[in-house]
Amino acid sequence: MAASKITKNHNEIKKWAEERKGKPAVVAGTVDRSEGIGMLRISFAAGQGRSLKQISWEEFFNTFDERDLAFLFQDKTKDGRESRFFKFIKNPKK
Repeated sequence: MAASKITKNHNEIKKWAEERKGKPAVVAGTVDRSEGIGMLRISFAAGQGRSLKQISWEEFFNTFDERDLAFLFQDKTKDGRESRFFKFIKNPKK
């Protein structure tokens, strides 16, 4: 099984995403006044339909920190290829 890592480090998250041609995004239509800009995602394909809206890294990390999230991710798949697996989780170090 490929090992997963967890980080809150903005530079590490941005580097991981950009190495995979990922851009910060939110799910369109999920904006909640109490939650801010919506559900965070990383978009890996230009034109992933209308479901994702690109945002700035600044907006992304402001929301990431406000929600006290952590980034769970994989560098490589089980067979050694570059992985795009990630998810946002509540900060486990509390």
